[in-house]
Amino acid sequence: MNENILISACLLGEPCRYDGRGKQNSRVVELLKGKNLIPVCPEVEGGLGIPRPAAEIQGKEVRRENGEAVTEQFHVGASICTKKALSAKVKEAVLKSRSPACGCGHVYDGSFSGSLTRGDGIFTQHLKSVGIQCISDEDFLAK
Repeated sequence: MNENILISACLLGEPCRYDGRGKQNSRVVELLKGKNLIPVCPEVEGGLGIPRPAAEIQGKEVRRENGEAVTEQFHVGASICTKKALSAKVKEAVLKSRSPACGCGHVYDGSFSGSLTRGDGIFTQHLKSVGIQCISDEDFLAK
């Protein structure tokens, strides 16, 4: 039986990012060949549209540049996608770097200036809390 790997849907080219585009990473997909990939987008699962205004983590909140809080939608989507991961017995997730949902190790700092800070996205936090190993697409390619 092939191993189930959770993956950010945008890395497979699904146009689910905030800008309405995908972020296909064919190198990641090639390295995961033979694995059963389970694509998810916690932002869309949380009810956020495509396209949507960019959001960044500010403290414990997720906010759009205009100050609108979307924290609840991020947590709802993270919960839905974490349940999918658990039901599929996923042990590892390859997630889009720097995303406020999927970032692993670094996320944008909340200033909307392109600056990074140490930390994990909301979905990554949910996954780690249930013991699922998370790695960003960039770190996955570097290993």
